[in-house]
Amino acid sequence: MDGIVMYLVFLVPALVLGLAAQWWLKRTFATNSEIGVQSGMTGEEVARRILDANGLHGVPVHPSPGGPLSDHYDPRSRGVFLSEPVFAGRSIAAAAVAAHEVGHAIQHDKAYAPMQVRSALFPAVAFASSTWIFLLLAGAFMNAIGLIQVAIALYAVAVLFHFVTLPVEFDASRRAQVQLAGMGLVTDVERSGTRKVLTAAAMTYVVGAIAALSQLIYFVLAYLQD
Repeated sequence: MDGIVMYLVFLVPALVLGLAAQWWLKRTFATNSEIGVQSGMTGEEVARRILDANGLHGVPVHPSPGGPLSDHYDPRSRGVFLSEPVFAGRSIAAAAVAAHEVGHAIQHDKAYAPMQVRSALFPAVAFASSTWIFLLLAGAFMNAIGLIQVAIALYAVAVLFHFVTLPVEFDASRRAQVQLAGMGLVTDVERSGTRKVLTAAAMTYVVGAIAALSQLIYFVLAYLQD
């Protein structure tokens, strides 16, 4: 297959999908950030309420220093980190994101298997992600097929990580919806908004996995085909 054709088939659509997913997430988050929750609770308060209801009194909720959409759960420090719009926000979007990150804390507490697999893979993925591109460039420059093969194998580890992440993220969103509804933290009308936010966020992971797989296929065809 011609190099330009492969580029157009495997890389361009994935790039477009990625940009579209990011646009959808930002638009959905912004729209639902303008709609306040009836409870008047901040994202921090929502997170704290769910954590305490699940016996996770020792899990702290901190502001995330990374800016908007930097929300995450850190299994190493066992802490929930929320970006400023979520931490202090009293919106549907803030409640959804806060509950999602707490979903990860609950997964950790329950020893959720896919999360354990992802955590076990993380050291290898961190090494692979920081190394593969240099090996690929060196292999291409020196026409060393062995280096190229190692580079692509390392990249495949990173691709695997994307797919292992999917059930972890979908399950955290499911747990978030259950907690928000079961504890009465959002109304039935507000649940529609939280679902939209969580769905848009999940799609970024789906598209990311598809893009990573497409790039892996491109590298295999471009460098390893006879």
